[in-house]
Amino acid sequence: MRKIGRVLVPALTASVLALALAACSKEPAKPTESATQVPEPAPTATAAAIPTDIPAQLRGRWGLVDADCTSTLGDAKGLLTVDADTLKFYESVAKLGTIRSGSASALDGEFAFSGEGQSWKLDVALSSPDGGKTLIRKDTGPDAMPGTLTYTKCP
Repeated sequence: MRKIGRVLVPALTASVLALALAACSKEPAKPTESATQVPEPAPTATAAAIPTDIPAQLRGRWGLVDADCTSTLGDAKGLLTVDADTLKFYESVAKLGTIRSGSASALDGEFAFSGEGQSWKLDVALSSPDGGKTLIRKDTGPDAMPGTLTYTKCP
């Protein structure tokens, strides 16, 4: 048995030394890919809030004066009808193009207008600061009229 013990001791010692050398010669472990990835930030509230069409609170029939809402003669020159992607005026129509910003109660975007044989583009800002009772419209661009227009929601 002694002989076996001597044979086993050197073999065991050699195995331990081989394992120790192998462990020392290995390159340091690289971090896994998932540990080095930086998580993407969650979408900001601003980015998530930009509408894809005209917000529901801004849609409907709007008049500059009361008679715009009640006229049955077709002469409601201050009537503005707003749907998901269109503004309809007395003698023109504006189709929504690029939306620059918006929320549940406001929209700022580019509109392509047409009417009376002409076409033009304007940036239009629409907002309802009082929950849908009034609509504020501000046009900007080379053909825009100065100032803002305040409409009242038709019943």
